[in-house]
Amino acid sequence: MKTKAEKDPEYLSTLERGLRVLRAFDEHDPEMRLSEVAAKAGLSPAVARRCLNTLVSLGYIGQYGRNFLLKPEVLAFGSAFMSSMNIEQVVSPSLQRLRDEMGDSSSMAVIAGNDVLYLAHVSTRRQIRLGAAVGTRFPLHATSMGKAILAFRPDLEIEEFLATAELKALTKNTITDRDVLRERLMQVRTQGYDSTCEELDMGIVSLAVPIFDAKHMSVAAINCSTTTGRTTQQEMIATRLDGLRTAAAEIQQALRRWPALLHAVQI
Repeated sequence: MKTKAEKDPEYLSTLERGLRVLRAFDEHDPEMRLSEVAAKAGLSPAVARRCLNTLVSLGYIGQYGRNFLLKPEVLAFGSAFMSSMNIEQVVSPSLQRLRDEMGDSSSMAVIAGNDVLYLAHVSTRRQIRLGAAVGTRFPLHATSMGKAILAFRPDLEIEEFLATAELKALTKNTITDRDVLRERLMQVRTQGYDSTCEELDMGIVSLAVPIFDAKHMSVAAINCSTTTGRTTQQEMIATRLDGLRTAAAEIQQALRRWPALLHAVQI
């Protein structure tokens, strides 16, 4: 059965298939043969071959023997977004100030499907097992930023997420019970922030607050994160929350001056 988008006469299924091919490549499958690309993209080998040949001709995919792989040209898409949305001017100064004042890594993310997608990240020199960078995705239910955003979305969206998302256990502390997660989101809505301790990965503690648009709808979140060896969850809340809220207010003001970025991150 065709989706609503596929029934739209303006919908280009060939473009959609090409994008599926591009997105099939990831850290687990950086190089794949035709049959592997077809299987991962959910396409027939014939369609996948035509998409690959077109993308090879355009310079976005290369071929090494029988394997296909992404070429650096695909970075043009991400760099175009970063430059056109003025991420460096709107978000980075506040995150860098947080990093300098708190000594923690600081990030901004939005919801993408059932994940959070990092739009900005300012790291410290400390090494942690689970690193983050622009473009990194983590399961929404296991992150402080994910819960900080979702808690301030309409109840219908929350219930849709709870009904459809796979609440996979990443550590022993990850919330996998839907009723418990719903209760946690209501708590976040009341207190205005979320804090996680070893829910995404062992040894990581994080604190996040939402970013709102003019209608007080959450569109993103920022966080501070560090290792449990540096601070406890309680200490992080006590010492970082005010700074995070100040940074969030700065970013919200900046978003009003750069409406394109606000429109892009609105869910």
